Amino acid sequence: QVQLVESGGGLVQAGASLRLSCAASGRTFSYYAMAWFRQDPGKEREFVAAMRWSGDSTYYADSVKGRFTISRDNAKNTVYLQMNSLKPLDTAVYFCASDVVDNTNIRERWGYKYWGQGTQVTVSS
Repeated sequence: QVQLVESGGGLVQAGASLRLSCAASGRTFSYYAMAWFRQDPGKEREFVAAMRWSGDSTYYADSVKGRFTISRDNAKNTVYLQMNSLKPLDTAVYFCASDVVDNTNIRERWGYKYWGQGTQVTVSS
């Protein structure tokens, strides 16, 4: 079992920055993928960014590439999502996810079994 707890959401103005954290506990193997997804009410949950506990490869949705950065602190079992130049379109509940996922499916929400409770990010114009 893997437990994930997100934090760091909030209300900010367009152009501001936020850093989300996802603290993981339980069976966090090095080959597990860690990902961020987001969901706006009435919309599908969409992929934002992903990486693994080991290795340097990162994956981003086109909509956030160049603005968001995913990173990890293995000692703290924590994954971060640094979000810069936020836009109103970034408003959503952000979820952390984890599981054994190969590179082909790392952007697919159905590939992840473990999810956090979500943290709200609201960007005002």
